[in-house]
Amino acid sequence: MATATNLLFPWKDAYSVNIGIVDSQHKVLVDLINELHQAMMMRTGKEHLGKALSSLVKYTQGHFKAEEGILLSNQYPDFVNHKAEHDRFTQTIVDFQDKFQRNEIGLTIGLMDLLKDWLIKHIMGVDKKYVPHLSAKGVR
Repeated sequence: MATATNLLFPWKDAYSVNIGIVDSQHKVLVDLINELHQAMMMRTGKEHLGKALSSLVKYTQGHFKAEEGILLSNQYPDFVNHKAEHDRFTQTIVDFQDKFQRNEIGLTIGLMDLLKDWLIKHIMGVDKKYVPHLSAKGVR
């Protein structure tokens, strides 16, 4: 079992957007990235890695849909750009998953860093931008 000290991506309170469901989902995404990283480092089989990658892709898509629902229902003015970020990242990880399944590419530290860095930048940059708007609407 991974401990906080050997995780690729430990959760930090600074990542919180103070919206319960979104923070909970972000924590699951962090956990899924860490699980995928652990599986890669333990050199588990392709089938196990594929399942971990699939879980990450599916959960990411579900999270984006939920977050977009919150933004839409609260008339977030930068929704179009926010959704475009989600769409670009979704396409990136789906393309990677397709190549992985076709044995054209493997999991690497570079990919793990890409996932971690993207999520941190997205939460700290793009997601934090909607916090004042949603807070003003009473979303918690």
